[in-house]
Amino acid sequence: MNLIKILIASTVMVAVMTSCDESPDSIAQKKVDNYSSYVDSISKVETKDIAMNWEAVKANHRTYKMDANNALSTINNDSEMQNTIDKTSKKFEDFKLKMKKEITEKSASNSKQMIRKTLLGKDFDNTDISYTWINKNNILGVYQNFVNTVIENKDSYTREQWDEIKLMYEGIDSRKNTVENEGLTGEDNRKIAALKLKFAPMYTFNRMGAKSEENEAAKQ
Repeated sequence: MNLIKILIASTVMVAVMTSCDESPDSIAQKKVDNYSSYVDSISKVETKDIAMNWEAVKANHRTYKMDANNALSTINNDSEMQNTIDKTSKKFEDFKLKMKKEITEKSASNSKQMIRKTLLGKDFDNTDISYTWINKNNILGVYQNFVNTVIENKDSYTREQWDEIKLMYEGIDSRKNTVENEGLTGEDNRKIAALKLKFAPMYTFNRMGAKSEENEAAKQ
């Protein structure tokens, strides 16, 4: 069962009314079983498929757990059902740790992609790691956009982001060696050289500053 089906089924199950002639013990058992079944179903779904709907999953979990606990409180102590609730809660907490890692990694990946798109400009092709989309006609614009964007945001980049920026810069430089042999004009070449002179010291100074700030934050 995929996540969407689980969420729809969960909404229906939560809304189902128990029969008025059912005993409190029977109602409690159903509530506990529903809670256990929900967590079992969620734990079988890939974390990457849940990330976008994680808030809905957590909300459903709270409802199921609350229903199970409330139903259990209406009957005499039942250690077996309480044990099921405790084990189910532990299973969900373990799954939540996996989700936290998935969401953190996804956020970092999205942040990296956003930085790449911002720095490399409108012609950026994320599928082309060789930068072959850069040619003699657009390479000056790529350098200008790259360096100007870094200048504008240099105080906000982390050390890891500076490392990613350096890798992109080296990729552009590597591509420039090829483009020079494809007819890059002398004027564009001179303008690129001036931009490179701006970037080098700015990168060194600001990356060192970002690293120092992170080390200081770690001490605190």
